[in-house]
Amino acid sequence: MAAKRIKIDNASSKFRRQSQKREQKVIRCSVLIVCEGTKTEPNYFEAFTEKQQGVIVYDIEVKGLGRGTKDVVEKAINLKNKNHYDRVWAVFDKDEFPAKDFNEAIAMGQKNGIEVAWSNEAFELWYLYHFQNVTTGVPRKDYEEKISAAVNASSKYKSKKKYRYAKKDPNNYKIMTTYGSMDSAILYAEAKHLEYASDTRYANHNPCTTVYQLVRQLLGRDEELNEELKVCLLYTSPSPRDRQKSRMPSSA
Repeated sequence: MAAKRIKIDNASSKFRRQSQKREQKVIRCSVLIVCEGTKTEPNYFEAFTEKQQGVIVYDIEVKGLGRGTKDVVEKAINLKNKNHYDRVWAVFDKDEFPAKDFNEAIAMGQKNGIEVAWSNEAFELWYLYHFQNVTTGVPRKDYEEKISAAVNASSKYKSKKKYRYAKKDPNNYKIMTTYGSMDSAILYAEAKHLEYASDTRYANHNPCTTVYQLVRQLLGRDEELNEELKVCLLYTSPSPRDRQKSRMPSSA
């Protein structure tokens, strides 16, 4: 006797899946990133836009100013005071700016609740960390050559055409993560940063970048932020009658 075929009610199954999706707890975390450059850094961080890490959805807004250290921090402070953001970051390089301005910009950000992702000498140091552990200072003019060579030497790079790093390439995020390792970049950058410990003469920290802290946060690996989110989940859990998306409280 043939087995009886059981007809599945697709409509009911679909309704259950939709109900479960609606009931899933989601925390939205708004992050403002104010950058010194108008292309290099914004192009990179925009690749993280609307990323979801577990129950956290990052609403990322990126602004490129085309201005220097202190101006970037001042703009970040101004926007933080006028709008609601859960995290506000200022991103800038040492470049050719005076050591005094660079150090004061970082201190200003810290004093006003702005998290600072700074690089000495250039943002490209973060890219290079995807391929190698950089322990000695690299002149700005050498980054293009070093990043190009690193990508070409990658076992994952199969193109017959030689790769040439382009500062304003909107695909730099994909290139670095495809042929290099973001996890290695975080480890290398953090290890070097910790070598300087509590030394606040940031202009002397070369090479060094704190971009890894911002990236780690956007990847959902920031332990301090995650603890805040746990508290938010505890105190903002909707009742069965009122299930809706939750938003973490402001860190201001």
